[in-house]
Amino acid sequence: MNSFKSHFKFNKQERSGIFFLLFFLISIQIGYYLYNTYAVNQSTPLQIDSVAQAEIDSLKIVALEKDTVRIFPLNPNFITDFKGYTLGMSVAEIDRLHVFRTKELFVNSAKEFQDVTKVSDSLLDIISPYFKFPEWTQNRKRKTAFKSNTFSLDNKLKKVVWKDLNTATAEELRQVSGIGEKLSARIIKFRDRLGGFLIEDQLQDVYGLEPDVVERALKQFKVVTKPDILKINVNTATVEELSKLIYLQKHVAQSIVNYRNLNGSINSLNELVKIEEFPSERINRIALYLSL
Repeated sequence: MNSFKSHFKFNKQERSGIFFLLFFLISIQIGYYLYNTYAVNQSTPLQIDSVAQAEIDSLKIVALEKDTVRIFPLNPNFITDFKGYTLGMSVAEIDRLHVFRTKELFVNSAKEFQDVTKVSDSLLDIISPYFKFPEWTQNRKRKTAFKSNTFSLDNKLKKVVWKDLNTATAEELRQVSGIGEKLSARIIKFRDRLGGFLIEDQLQDVYGLEPDVVERALKQFKVVTKPDILKINVNTATVEELSKLIYLQKHVAQSIVNYRNLNGSINSLNELVKIEEFPSERINRIALYLSL
């Protein structure tokens, strides 16, 4: 017991040292606490990043737009079940409209739409601004006069007489803006090589003829009389017979014969597009001259 107490006996100098050590440790703790308190009080207040906040706001707006059903202009006579549902109509209201339409009747105003479907005033106020009726319904008071005028105008309209693309002369073709002496001669030469146009689209195949010029020409010319064409049997024709077709070069004709010999026969004209260098973009024209 005496030996245990001896460990806690200190002289005056040792007691002073222990006291100063404790004072030093306590001072450090107090200083650390005061420093942290001062640092928190003097810290810069939280600032809002305007750029980041603007981006967040824009994302919120996009999310809201995705959750909102957008309504586009529509003719209420042709509202489907799904469209009626998205507009907020009940099943009974949609059915009333469909029954009305089965009688070959049409609603021509928002008021008539409400009379038929029995939708509420509040719903009508929301969806009616998007209703788009035919123009003639906006002037119903003049409906009778409009019909009579149309009738008289229809009687005065002259029947359009198309010029035959297969008999047109060079002079007639030159009446089209954009077709001069060279192009008119080229069209006639191409027509002669074909044996005559079978469809109007073949005019697009004339070299040097611009699409807008073709469009203007087809406002005056049509294939009125089609030529008699002896179709080429793609399963029996020789290379020379196939190459006579203006759309097929000789090496393509040879490829067709090689493909036929390799596969036994060609069962569909659409198989031709599998052949190397075959002008697949003109298969619809080429098919007019071939048979199986």
